[in-house]
Amino acid sequence: MKLLLCLTSFSISLVFASDVLYYSNKDFAENIPTHDLALVEFFAPWCADCTMLDPLYEDAARILKDNDPPVPLIKVDCTVDTATCVQYGAQHYPTFKVMRNGEAEDYKGRVTAADIVKNLKYMAGPASKELKTVEDVEAFLAHDDYSVIGFFRNEKSDLAKIYRKVADPLKLEVLFAHTTEQAIRDKYNYNNDIVLFQPKIYQNEFEEPIRKYDGEASTQKITEWIKKQRLGLCAERTTENSEKFPKPLFVVYYDVNFFLNKEDTIYWRNRVLKVAKKFQDAGIDVNFAISHHHIWVHELGTFGLTEEQNGKPVFVPRDKPVVTARDTRGRKYVMPDEFSEDNLEKFVNDVLQEKIENYLKSDPIPLSNDEPVKVVVARNFDEIVNNEEKDVLIEFYAPWCAHCTTMEPKYKELAERLKDEKDLIIAKMDATTNELPKPYEYSKFPIIYFSAKGKKKNPKLYTDILEIDDLIKFIAKESTNELKGYTRRGIMRKKTEL
Repeated sequence: MKLLLCLTSFSISLVFASDVLYYSNKDFAENIPTHDLALVEFFAPWCADCTMLDPLYEDAARILKDNDPPVPLIKVDCTVDTATCVQYGAQHYPTFKVMRNGEAEDYKGRVTAADIVKNLKYMAGPASKELKTVEDVEAFLAHDDYSVIGFFRNEKSDLAKIYRKVADPLKLEVLFAHTTEQAIRDKYNYNNDIVLFQPKIYQNEFEEPIRKYDGEASTQKITEWIKKQRLGLCAERTTENSEKFPKPLFVVYYDVNFFLNKEDTIYWRNRVLKVAKKFQDAGIDVNFAISHHHIWVHELGTFGLTEEQNGKPVFVPRDKPVVTARDTRGRKYVMPDEFSEDNLEKFVNDVLQEKIENYLKSDPIPLSNDEPVKVVVARNFDEIVNNEEKDVLIEFYAPWCAHCTTMEPKYKELAERLKDEKDLIIAKMDATTNELPKPYEYSKFPIIYFSAKGKKKNPKLYTDILEIDDLIKFIAKESTNELKGYTRRGIMRKKTEL
C-alpha cells in the first residue's frame, strides 16, 4: 500500500532513446552545414503518414549512424519550426530532402527503411568501389542490381577519369566498381574496358548478360550507353525508374514479381522479349517494359482499364497481361486484343504507323453545339479551345459540384452578353468524364482558363470572384482584340460608341 501511494505521488514518464536528430530553426541553420550528407524529414505531428513512417525512419537512422561514414537522419516539426520548413519548400508532409554540405535536393527514393539505407549508403560512399581481388569481383556481382565495372591499366588513364565522371551522377541507378589489378583483368579478359553485368535474375536468351562498351571515350556517350543497357530490351518499370523510359513505350501489366511470382513473371516477360528482339533486329526504335498492375492502378485508370469499387478505382486482374502505349507525342493507346506475341507485334506496328485510334477519355462530341456556351469534350478540345482563330474562355466543372451548379446560370448569362463577340468563344467541359490536356489542371471546381490566340500553350488561370462583371473585366483585359461591347477595363460601351 505504501509502495502504491509512493508511486502515485510522482508523474512517471518513459523516454525512449532515438537515433533520429530533431532540429529547430536555430539548430538547423547551425548544424546542417556540418554534415557532409544527411536526410531531413519535414513533418507534422498530426500527419498520419508521418506517424506510420516513424518506426521505419528510426530503423534506418539506427543503421546509418554506424555507416562508414555515418549519415544522420533528421526531423523538423513544421508546426513549430515553420520558417525552416518554408525555406525548404515543405508544403506537404512528410517532405524529404537530401542535404549535402548544407545544400538541399529532393529525395527521390522509396520511403522504406531498406531503401533509405541503400540510397543514403550509395550517396555517402564513393561513386565507384575499388575491387582488389577476384573474390571482390564475385562478391560485387552477387546481387540483383545491374553493375558496371571499369577494368583499367591504371587509374590515371583518360578512360578511368571519364568513368569516374560517369559513375557519380548514375550511382543510384547502377552499381559501379573499378579495378587496376592484373589478376582480375586476366581472369575476366578485359583491359581498359567498361563492362555492364546483368544480374542473374533478369538474364534471358534474347540479350547478352555481359556487354562491353565499344564506343568513343566520351562522358556523354558512355552515360547514354549505360542508361540504355540498364533498361535492356524489356526492363521492370517501377515508380522509381518510370521517367527513365523513352518513348515510344509499350508497357505490359501483370503480377510482376521476380521473387514471389518468379515463374509467371519470367514466362510473360519472355513473350515480350521475343517481340522486342524482332524490332531491335529490324532497327526500329521502340521501347518495352513490364509493370505490376496493382502498383499502377492510377495509371491504368487513365487508360480506362479500371472500374469503381466502393468509390475507388480498382484494376481487376485478367488471365493474361494488358498492354498500353504512349507514342513520341505522348498520345495513349490500349491494345484491343487479348495478349499474345502476334497481337503485341501487330499492336506495336499499328501504333507506330498510326493505324489505330489513340485512347482518350471523352464524352461523345455533341451533335449540335449552337448554344452560347459551347460544350467541349476531350475529342473536340483541339478544334474548339486550341483554335488559333479564336480566344476561348473555358470552365472545367463537375456535375456533383455545388459551386458549379450555382455558377451555371451566371455562366450562361455571361455567354449571352458576349455572344456577339465574333473572336471569342465561351465554353465548358465536364472534367470528370473528359481527359484534360496539358497544361490545364484542376484542384477544385469550377476552374476557369482563358486561352488567347497565339498563346494556346500558356492559358491564363482566372483567380478572381466568380461574378459576371468580374469575368467580363478579366476577358476584356486578356482578349487579343478589344471587345466591341466593352472597354479594356470591362466597362460596357455606350450604344453611340458601338
